[in-house]
Amino acid sequence: MLLHRTAALSCKSLSALRCLQVGYPTSRTTATYIQGQSPEPRIREYFYYIDHQGQLFLDDTKVKNFVTCFKDKKFLVFFFSRLRVNQSGRYEDFPFLSLCGRERNFMRCDDRPVVFTHLLQNPEGPQGIKGDQELLSYCGGAEKLTVPFRPEALYMHPDSGRVYHPCSERTGSVGLVRSALAIELSPFFVYAPEQSQSGQPTHLVWGGKKHMLTNELAGSFPPAQEGRREEWDNQT
Repeated sequence: MLLHRTAALSCKSLSALRCLQVGYPTSRTTATYIQGQSPEPRIREYFYYIDHQGQLFLDDTKVKNFVTCFKDKKFLVFFFSRLRVNQSGRYEDFPFLSLCGRERNFMRCDDRPVVFTHLLQNPEGPQGIKGDQELLSYCGGAEKLTVPFRPEALYMHPDSGRVYHPCSERTGSVGLVRSALAIELSPFFVYAPEQSQSGQPTHLVWGGKKHMLTNELAGSFPPAQEGRREEWDNQT
């Protein structure tokens, strides 16, 4: 069960941010909830927030940092493996929902609900045999929460400079690459001769090959908005 008895059951009125998809205007509305509330018999509801580094918190945690985020791998795997788009009709300011039996765990995010944090090189298969498929791991789940790494599918947003990679359709199809991992990948990006590194890359040199970037994720974002890149640079 995902019950967290340490959560204070006091009524919260806060300015809740709608999941910020790059270029989308931020919707600020007042969401009132009680951690652990029971809107129906035997139903409990909890509220979470994930930041752009892939750290998960109870939404009403006042100080959000590495000390206060959830770090238990088993819990994180359980939570994110059940994460879906919120189609419950409740709490639209929390666009995602992780269900556990009679628990409803609503989640909002700084950018995307899936944040890739590590690249796993040649991970071992079920029989302990090393494979040749690199994996991107997300949200603290290590090898238990992964997608196959597709170097050609990396997408650098022209407005924010953030890097994205495809993920499961049920969690929005687009995952954010954490800034630390994006920095590790940045030396392998190739830019057109007439562009500086402030522009968009055209290729990625990876695994001894020069991959042309497909930019297939470009259509997942609304038109860029001025001023957004500077704002996000300050966050990272």
